[in-house]
Order: sequence, then C-alpha cells, then structure tokens
Amino acid sequence: MTKPLASKPGFEIFKVADLEKKYPLLDLGKMIDKRGVNSEIVDIPVTESLNPLTIGLFSMKPGESFDFLYETLEFKVVTKGKFVLRDEEGNRHVAETGDIILFSPNVPVVFDGESDGEAIYTKHAPADPGMMN
Repeated sequence: MTKPLASKPGFEIFKVADLEKKYPLLDLGKMIDKRGVNSEIVDIPVTESLNPLTIGLFSMKPGESFDFLYETLEFKVVTKGKFVLRDEEGNRHVAETGDIILFSPNVPVVFDGESDGEAIYTKHAPADPGMMN
C-alpha cells in the first residue's frame, strides 16, 4: 500500500511534478472497460485514520461519455478547462475552471464526452487500490 501523504506533523508542499511522478494517472477507460473514454484518474491517500481522507487528480479529454455513481461525498475543483455533466433527468451542467462540483453519495452522474479539463478531488474514504499505482 502507498504511504499516506500526512505521515508526519507539520505542513508540506507537494509539487505537481513530484506528485505526477509518484502517482501517475491511470487510464479510466480501461478501468471501467469502455472504449473511447479519454479520461485519467489516480487516488492519493492522505490519512489512514478512522476517518480516512483521499485526494486525487482527474482529467478528461473529448471522447465517449461514461456513467459514474459516487459512493461517498466527494468534491472536485476544476483547475483547467471544463467538465460537462448530466444528471438523472438528462439536464446538462457545465463546470469551468475555478468551479467546485459537489457529488452526493448514491446519485448517478454522466460525464459527457465533450468534457475537456482537469480537476483535483477529495473524499472521506480510503484510497481505492484500483485507482492507485
């Protein structure tokens, strides 16, 4: 298992280039077995305490749309580009650079294939071993 980021008291600055080397992004299309999904993701454990915390990096380029069901409360901060999302009723929502997206547990969302952006995310859950290197 990967060592959590918060392994010692105090504060640390994590440079993006260092995180990208230590935690390379994984091909989400392969993970969900859907051709044409042009998206990458990685979970990074922050703590492994009673209330584990995970952060992650997520990117998506134009390609196939995909459905996702969040099992825990999670939020994403769009750091570049845009994400086009559709809710259960098919309503289209666009989150752009600087926007925060809050996902409630057990609510399905569709990531539209026209999305082209990057985000960081956090969730109160252990890092998913399938989304780590």
